[in-house]
Amino acid sequence: MQQDGRAQVPREGVSPAIRAVGLTKRYGDFTAVDRLDLVVQPGELFGFLGPNGSGKTTTIKMLTGLLEPNEGTAEVAGFDVWREPLAAKARFAYVPDEPNLFPKLTGREFLRFIGSVFRVPADVFERRSRDLLTLFDLTDSIDDRIETYSHGMRQKLAICAALVHDPEVIFLDEPTVGLDPRSARTLKTLLRRVCDSGATVFLTTHILEIAQQMCDRVGIIQQGKLIALGTLEELRERGGHAGASLEDIFLELTGGAESAELIEALAEGERSGGR
Repeated sequence: MQQDGRAQVPREGVSPAIRAVGLTKRYGDFTAVDRLDLVVQPGELFGFLGPNGSGKTTTIKMLTGLLEPNEGTAEVAGFDVWREPLAAKARFAYVPDEPNLFPKLTGREFLRFIGSVFRVPADVFERRSRDLLTLFDLTDSIDDRIETYSHGMRQKLAICAALVHDPEVIFLDEPTVGLDPRSARTLKTLLRRVCDSGATVFLTTHILEIAQQMCDRVGIIQQGKLIALGTLEELRERGGHAGASLEDIFLELTGGAESAELIEALAEGERSGGR
């Protein structure tokens, strides 16, 4: 986890890249996200972590205007996502965990469509798309229909489409799922460079090693509530866990440590029974 504090202190006169205030989503009697308050600064690579069903994807959908909250507000790049949707959406990109692309289009046609939506100048589009396609090894298949692509290829095309218009904020839901090791490494390196240039990345992942390696800060959500927020060192200090890994901290906070102890007890029982 990055430790230089680069994106942790708001810069004077600069609006947060992402701001959620009291963000809440309910389904009947079930509260999926409960009064979430969160600020992510420009240039920050922020990891949003939590067990399955904890509210991560629901939060992203509210922040990107795909799901209307019952209460609270969401701002991206200084614009309210619901009051100023066009201004907000022009400044961010979103890659879901299961990208929904147009299967009858070729990869090139899909990228051109995205470029036209965001009004990317033709020369800029050609340069960016060429660089991204080369980076993710899609050049040879870019004129094939998307319906012929593997899951990993579709994921890489969705990432290229998200980056081709140079957004200020990028939301990624489990971005490494389906990627081969080389592409996953490429993505991690690229996202770090994107943030170093001033853009902001908000990602979810179940691979805690990736979050520890990449992220400036992380937030941990459980049962719809934000239960921890900070750098790895800050989380260690607050919990009194000097030298602990992000995985250790995550498991303790979310109750996973108890499961690990139970697994070990069951394994010990199997070993004893086999003697």
